[in-house]
Amino acid sequence: MNAYCERWIRSVKTEVLSKMILFGERSLRHCLENYVAHFHAERNHQGKDNGILFPEPEDHIGESTGPIQTRECLGGLLRFYYQEAA
Repeated sequence: MNAYCERWIRSVKTEVLSKMILFGERSLRHCLENYVAHFHAERNHQGKDNGILFPEPEDHIGESTGPIQTRECLGGLLRFYYQEAA
């Protein structure tokens, strides 16, 4: 279990914290909350056949209809691409 924790902390550091200037605990919590939401709902996971763990029904994951849309978080640092229903 320790290896999973270390890997998650490394991901947070490289993907978010090393690219942000934080001013106190509130900004740190904001970044971490957004990253956790992105990690669970919008990020592909290699251990799960590159699938999204908890997909939202309105994101229409796996469908090939409609234009490609993007949703950004933390000023564009985290991005999620999905197709809007036709």
